[in-house]
Amino acid sequence: MDEELHERVRDVIASVPAGKVATYGDIATVAGAPSPRMIGRILSEDGHDLPWHRILRANGTPAPHLAHRQLELLRAEGVLADGQKVDLRKYRWR
Repeated sequence: MDEELHERVRDVIASVPAGKVATYGDIATVAGAPSPRMIGRILSEDGHDLPWHRILRANGTPAPHLAHRQLELLRAEGVLADGQKVDLRKYRWR
């Protein structure tokens, strides 16, 4: 992967403020990445120091294997979920 793109993706993720969320697709669009899956890969390999919990799937749900922890971290920032789903109209970062 292109190092410049990798760093651009990290910068965009880092810029999502507390109390807001973005989708993998949002991040891909802003960073100029070819696909949302690339964002997930970057987060899984090099996202430990980023606000990874603010990045959701396109339907407003967290990654299944991280759902409990992700929703807990979002709740601490004031982002409330209805069950397992965050209202993107209300909390989406623009």
